[in-house]
Amino acid sequence: MKDTRSKELYERAKVHIPGGVNSPVRAFRAVNRTPRFMESAKGDRIIDADGNEYIDYVCSWGPGILGHAHPQVIKKVMDSCENGLTFGAPTEKEVILAELISELIPSMEVSRLVSSGTEAVMSAIRAARGFTGRDKIVKFRGCYHGHSDSLLVKAGSGALTTSVPDSAGVPKDDTKNTLVAEYNDKDSVQKLFDENKDQIAAVIVEPVAANMGLVLPEEGFLEFLREITKDHGSLLIFDEVITGFRLSLGAQQYYNIKPDITTLGKIVGGGMPIGAYGGRREIMQMISPDGPVYQAGTLSGNPVATAAGIETLNILKNDPQIYERLEQKTRKLADAAREAGKGHICVNQIGSLMSVFFTDQKVRDFESAVTSNTEQYADYFGYLLDRGIYIAPSQFETMFISNAHTEEDIEKTCKLAGEALCSLDF
Repeated sequence: MKDTRSKELYERAKVHIPGGVNSPVRAFRAVNRTPRFMESAKGDRIIDADGNEYIDYVCSWGPGILGHAHPQVIKKVMDSCENGLTFGAPTEKEVILAELISELIPSMEVSRLVSSGTEAVMSAIRAARGFTGRDKIVKFRGCYHGHSDSLLVKAGSGALTTSVPDSAGVPKDDTKNTLVAEYNDKDSVQKLFDENKDQIAAVIVEPVAANMGLVLPEEGFLEFLREITKDHGSLLIFDEVITGFRLSLGAQQYYNIKPDITTLGKIVGGGMPIGAYGGRREIMQMISPDGPVYQAGTLSGNPVATAAGIETLNILKNDPQIYERLEQKTRKLADAAREAGKGHICVNQIGSLMSVFFTDQKVRDFESAVTSNTEQYADYFGYLLDRGIYIAPSQFETMFISNAHTEEDIEKTCKLAGEALCSLDF
């Protein structure tokens, strides 16, 4: 498989773009490869600058639940573009999308649109602090909530991939109010509340952690977070930038838990740049111009992004069986990997999310996730890439399955993943 053009583009990119990429994990450094520069995508296929075609399990890191370039979504985007790209003024589409979000995720009674998941989380934290009058936030080691200063502490995703869990350029004063607990460890959370009585504004959590690889909440963990935050007058924030509309119409519906604030991204924009945060009316009334918590954005509620989001959510809403189909496809991939790598790997899967960890331990938190053999993962990645299967270029990211993946493609992937695992020197 040729990569001449990608190599040329990468060398050019490194001259004017840090590391040659606009998001660190794209550099492929964790898998010792040259990043593939993509030119087009359709359905479950993505094509690079050298003309190589791959079955895509990255799905733009989650938004592509319907597959790439879904014709209905593309039409709505093109129609919207004809009327102008941005107005910096309210539009009916913003209202429609807010109504749709509230219908599908009832805990988001009132929501505000922004331009990214990072911005959504940053704004949700500010709203929680403004509402409670408290400063401290609890997050979990290995959970990634975007690159805002106060949350870039013991983070996952690209920060974990590059072995830089804490970023340079973040003042200590910006993180002094960020408390870190262990995912799936109730005692670590209880200890922080005991030591910081009446000081914790909120607990923020990925209800299903997907930025240290996929790590599922253990039975009773999310329920415990709901109870302890209520008991202490703190808010519970679900970061559903990844899980929102991915497992079902929301992870909170999947687990039947109602957070105080929810953050969304990825799928809610149908592939266009967007984010959203929302919750109970009394909390969201703290946001300017109704209240004293300031947040603004020139491109917030962008008409093209909202058009894509509305169409995507309506497709999901009108096809309730989509989640069952996605679950079946993903379970088939997970079972095939477990069988081929038995005793040497741990496979975590829920809905259309999946991770293969190169460790013989059960992966339930950050500590167990980082026991993974990243060199073996790099070999596994390379074997699949060379045979037309595109998965995340990092052990600590998640595999996404879309409605566009066919049974034939799933079968082919199962076969090649089995071969890849059997080729490794465990």
